[in-house]
Amino acid sequence: MTEIIEVRNVSKSYRANGRAAPALENISFKVNENDFLCIVGPSGCGKSTLLKIIMGLEKPGGGSIEFKRKNSEKMGMVFQSFAIFPWLTVLENVRLALEAMNIEAKMSEEEKTARAKKYVGIVGLDGFEGAYPKELSGGMKQRVGVARALALEPEILCMDEPFSSLDVLTAENLREEVLMLWQDPDLPPNAVIMVTHNIEEAIYLANRIVVLTGRPGKIVDDFEVRLPRPRDRKSEDFYRLTDKIYGEIA
Repeated sequence: MTEIIEVRNVSKSYRANGRAAPALENISFKVNENDFLCIVGPSGCGKSTLLKIIMGLEKPGGGSIEFKRKNSEKMGMVFQSFAIFPWLTVLENVRLALEAMNIEAKMSEEEKTARAKKYVGIVGLDGFEGAYPKELSGGMKQRVGVARALALEPEILCMDEPFSSLDVLTAENLREEVLMLWQDPDLPPNAVIMVTHNIEEAIYLANRIVVLTGRPGKIVDDFEVRLPRPRDRKSEDFYRLTDKIYGEIA
């Protein structure tokens, strides 16, 4: 099993009312190639903070993130709130990732546009390249976010509750599409790290789950999900695993 990232003894505190308020405490786990790793836990346990630390958007108060391979720092992010610019078209929003990150200095303008078009098509938005966000549904906006992250061709795709603001049917369709992307060896990423408060969603998607306690977030479990795919939410094994995680969080 090839390691991509090691999270080593990460802690984080914030200042509240003049005192240190711990958010994360001594978090350690590894992300391996081909992992679809879900981080679950109650609201306020530091899941999103942990993801931001892995992404390099926040610094840990203690501990470290160790990247094990040459390209393992190459990450894309999908946010809960879509985070797309209303004054840019679909294609411009996706292409912007290549401009902002400046990761492909040798790419011509034509190559950047071609790559953006490629991933707009992969997420099912062919024909909407010139549309503005106000013309899109919530699911389509989130597809723009996924395409933008994939356009970076990341080693790791990080997702922060990406389906929580969508209606049930749209969320289900997007889950299936993200699974297909992860399972396709010809497409990025090589691993997915997803934060979710939805235990059933984590069991359905993940091959590994890290369970955090309430604040400060501590790991109470880190295990492989061995249920066969496609997974049956009504199976006895699915229910048993759901109950196990609920019990650990409670």
